Amino acid sequence: MKVIVDFDQCEANGICVGIAPDVFDLDDDDNLFVNEAEVTEANRRDIESAVAQCPKAALKLV
Repeated sequence: MKVIVDFDQCEANGICVGIAPDVFDLDDDDNLFVNEAEVTEANRRDIESAVAQCPKAALKLV
């Protein structure tokens, strides 16, 4: 399983970065990027929380 971002929906507000900073990050231009797309046992809880709390529902697990 991995996390994907719908960049058409994403506002790059950084909620996911605050929840899972090892997985998500914002660059200097406030563009979201995913450092670690693969869901592992170590990051599963944080990724699931970030997906659930994304205000634009731009994050999905596939």
